[in-house]
Amino acid sequence: MKNRDEKKKDFEQLRKELEKANNVFVAGFSKLTVDQDYNLRKTVRGAGGKYKVVKNNIAEIASEGTPSEPVFKGLKGMTSIALTDDPVSLAKVLTAYAKTNPAFTFKAGLVEGRAIDIKAINDLASMPSKEEIFAKLLFVINAPAQQLVTVMNAVGRNLAVVVDQGVKENKFPG
Repeated sequence: MKNRDEKKKDFEQLRKELEKANNVFVAGFSKLTVDQDYNLRKTVRGAGGKYKVVKNNIAEIASEGTPSEPVFKGLKGMTSIALTDDPVSLAKVLTAYAKTNPAFTFKAGLVEGRAIDIKAINDLASMPSKEEIFAKLLFVINAPAQQLVTVMNAVGRNLAVVVDQGVKENKFPG
């Protein structure tokens, strides 16, 4: 059992994390086995996030005055939070985990400082990852430059073809 000082440290740590966090997913996890919980924690860490179980009233008090305050209002049941810098990858991982483990359910979320509902979390999970978006953006940026180079090369290539045909057909008196 934790003593009062340890509980106060845990509270302060949670408060600091919630003040810094722009992306938080709040979930319920009733009837998860130890093995399922271990796999969930491992999965969240693999996606670059932090996962912890919190008491509802402690989380509500710790979130007061932070952007995540509306997310922690009126929570019921067993509650856990997942914090991350990349909400899309964590949403994908948690949504996939929730599909295979029905005991894990979403309650609410905070993405880029805005409270979102369960439907928005599922929509977020269906988005492409940052890497995919960057790749598509780079393709779009590079496409005009590639087309310009192709057109510029075509002029020289076409001129060379015309000259070559002229030489083959003896159009140029020598």
